[in-house]
Amino acid sequence: MILSGTQCAELSDAEIIRKSLEQVDYFSCLYQRYGPRLLQYIRRISSYSEEEAEDLLQDAFIKIWKNLNAYQPSLKLSSWLYRIVHNQVISSWRKQHGQQTSFALNDRDQFPDTLTEDLQYDDSGEEQMERLQQAIGDLPDKYKEVVLLKYFEDMNYEEISDILKIPEGTVATRLNRARQMMAKYCKKSSTKIR
Repeated sequence: MILSGTQCAELSDAEIIRKSLEQVDYFSCLYQRYGPRLLQYIRRISSYSEEEAEDLLQDAFIKIWKNLNAYQPSLKLSSWLYRIVHNQVISSWRKQHGQQTSFALNDRDQFPDTLTEDLQYDDSGEEQMERLQQAIGDLPDKYKEVVLLKYFEDMNYEEISDILKIPEGTVATRLNRARQMMAKYCKKSSTKIR
């Protein structure tokens, strides 16, 4: 039996985990709550087709199910789920392409206001947004992944730290360096930066 969205909405994350361990039907609540966001994240950081991204999400949820009893309540559930999905994407990519990883920013992505504000971005025309997309695309992966998690997934430093298993200070440093690189790229490309 799959529980309704209303039934799932009434449960906290901790209750979903506890009840899922007791009765498999409650696991569907986890999928209903986090599946769409995790799928969007997979599509955002990879160049996989819609079908491949959905397959990857299913594989990730199988892994989540198998490791549900290993979840530590001291971690934020969403961070734990994103870390599993993130690792699944990297693992899948490496199987297909060797050790080199590459995170993609897809055309369907909208640029969050917080990103353009942090870069003190003056213009919002299509050409300028393309330059900004190229600037993000040209970032080394370790900087791109923190930009995507911070600005496109709206996560805080602690959550990013949990997902990537790096200290919060490293998250801050990578974000700062990424902003500097993007500003430099945009300046070189004649994009208006204050």
